[in-house]
Amino acid sequence: MFTINENYLKLPGSYLFSNIAKKINAYQSENPEAEILRLGIGDVTQPLAPAIIEASA
Repeated sequence: MFTINENYLKLPGSYLFSNIAKKINAYQSENPEAEILRLGIGDVTQPLAPAIIEASA
């Protein structure tokens, strides 16, 4: 039997990532020629790149 993580229910209706996605989509629709550099959280299943590890040392 599956249960819902109770912490998930505590998230506000306007969760951060959905707000960011809405703002990006609005900006893109108003500025279709603009290049957007996405600096999201990346693929958390992969190890950090060596340059990131070196920079944080």
